[in-house]
Amino acid sequence: MTTIKVRKNGPYRVIADGDGDDVTIIDWNGREYPAPDRPIALCRCGVSATKPFCDKSHARAGFTPDEDTDDAGGGPAAG
Repeated sequence: MTTIKVRKNGPYRVIADGDGDDVTIIDWNGREYPAPDRPIALCRCGVSATKPFCDKSHARAGFTPDEDTDDAGGGPAAG
C-alpha cells in the first residue's frame, strides 16, 4: 500500500510499504520523474529548486498552506 501524508507547513510525503509497491511520478506534461529514495517528499510550497521534489525551501520561505488539516490526518481542520 502507498500512503500520502500531508506534513504541516511542509511537503507531501509518499510512503510505499516496500511490498512491491512502486511509485511513478508524472507531471501534467507526461514527463516521468525517477523516484528518489523512500520516503518521497513532494513540494507543496512551490519554492523548491528540485520540483516536483521537496528541498526544504518551505522552511526558509515560511510556507503556510491556505488550507490546513487536523492532526489526526482527517479532513480540513475544524474552525
